[in-house]
Amino acid sequence: MDWQLVQGIGTKALLAGAGALLLYWTITAVKLVLSARGINPLLKQFFTQIASGQVDGAYLLTTKNYRSHVNRKQFIAFLAGLKLNRYRNLKSGRPRLQEGQLILTVKLLNDAKEELPLDFTFVKLDDTWRIDRIRTVAS
Repeated sequence: MDWQLVQGIGTKALLAGAGALLLYWTITAVKLVLSARGINPLLKQFFTQIASGQVDGAYLLTTKNYRSHVNRKQFIAFLAGLKLNRYRNLKSGRPRLQEGQLILTVKLLNDAKEELPLDFTFVKLDDTWRIDRIRTVAS
């Protein structure tokens, strides 16, 4: 009789723990999705401006912190080194929250199925997302 009682309590405790974990994961996922709103339009605007030759407009979508470390000339050289004109499609990964920043890996794809993964770090300033860092990801 005692063993059945212990087994019943253990099963209920395990189910309660699994339910709590599922609830925590769901709340975290919803919070991440809600906090990431505005990232996709910013990325679209960034790449549209680059494609249309408005590099200064794309540069202004970055934070003051980014612009203090990467001047306009370095930004243009970085973009030129990426050879963005070879890529046609963009595939966005899953956003990650880290120390108040949102990091998103974006893969640029071309017709030959080559990928160029880029990590974008975003910071929210005055309810507006800005790009704080762009770096290539080693495959």
